[in-house]
Amino acid sequence: MNSRGYHGEFGGAFIPEILTATFDQLVDAFEKAKNDPCFWEEYVDVMSTYSCRPTPLTFAGNLTNHFKGARIYIKREDLNHTGAHKANNVMGQGLLVKRMGKHRVIAETGAGQHGVATATMAARFGFRCSIYMGEVDVDRQRPNVFWMERLGAEVIPVKEGTRILKDAINEAFRDWVTNMDDTHYVLGTACGPHPFPEIVSYFQSIIGKEARDQIMECEGKLPSRIYACVGGGSNALGIFSGFLDDGVELVGVEAGGEGVDTGRHASRLASNAGSVGVAQGYKSYFLQDRDGQMEETHSVAAGLDYVGVSPILASHRERGRIRFEAATDSEVLDALSLTIKKEGLIPALESAHAFAQAFKETPELSRDHIILINQSGRGDKDIFTIAEAFSDPGWQKFIRKKGNEYGT
Repeated sequence: MNSRGYHGEFGGAFIPEILTATFDQLVDAFEKAKNDPCFWEEYVDVMSTYSCRPTPLTFAGNLTNHFKGARIYIKREDLNHTGAHKANNVMGQGLLVKRMGKHRVIAETGAGQHGVATATMAARFGFRCSIYMGEVDVDRQRPNVFWMERLGAEVIPVKEGTRILKDAINEAFRDWVTNMDDTHYVLGTACGPHPFPEIVSYFQSIIGKEARDQIMECEGKLPSRIYACVGGGSNALGIFSGFLDDGVELVGVEAGGEGVDTGRHASRLASNAGSVGVAQGYKSYFLQDRDGQMEETHSVAAGLDYVGVSPILASHRERGRIRFEAATDSEVLDALSLTIKKEGLIPALESAHAFAQAFKETPELSRDHIILINQSGRGDKDIFTIAEAFSDPGWQKFIRKKGNEYGT
């Protein structure tokens, strides 16, 4: 990365002039924090006493025996407080907010995990909090909306555009422009204008630091491959960061939706459907038409239907360091079902994309190989979507009963 926040040709800070001073303040605060050894120590202490760090590495013996291939390990970010890797980033940014002396935080959220994590951080540190969430995602992630509101956050449904994650990001930036003196935007993924990709990947790097030490302790060697789902890219960059300088193959798995040839997906890199452009303050690959207008996306996982991708990941892809694949909705649901039945683990639909790709490739590797899957979140937030996808009769009966009770 150079001083302007570019990773190769990707990144930068394409922001309105009115936000320049706010971004300069953020860059300065972040650089001072990184250069202060006490800051990382404080961060690790918060995460170890308030969350669940270090999160464990689980050997998936039943899945390993099922596929008769590589030994499968799972990094358990689902055991973080609030149920996902999102806590790593928001608690770190909360410490930055304290340093900057601000008293209000705003955030965008798709799957809702980042929103819950931000609301939790705000409650912990005593900040006022507003969460922007696309109206479509509000409906399909209602349990997370409930918890955000109980935590004291104002949840603002976004009714413009396609009413999903990219539209929530747009509304959050509009809020920030008018409230920048006392408000910090807790961007949830490694996208957006510099320094947000660096901030988010810095705090998420704790995943990779732990995973490297843990796999060496368990196996005495590094894994052959590591799999992580990719929406914006925060959990992938987090776990990949511990292995970038090694010969480990890194595989990012995007949302293949109903198939990358259908147009109903969110695969920017694996499908070559994305093209280079500038949007939401940074340069990267986006799903856009010839006129640069953002296209609609689709995924069974609310957190993966983002139109862009981290400029850091785009740079790694151009250099050939990270391989990108896409898993379809049906493959994801199959992988989720198998993981639940074989290991008693319930990955989030986002995380299940990584499992789906790993399951395709694991049989081709011998037992001498190790693969590592990042379970970035837990699936209880997805109960409505999963139950509907599986056409569970008991769940349908329950919903009908509750609907009759409430007169709907």
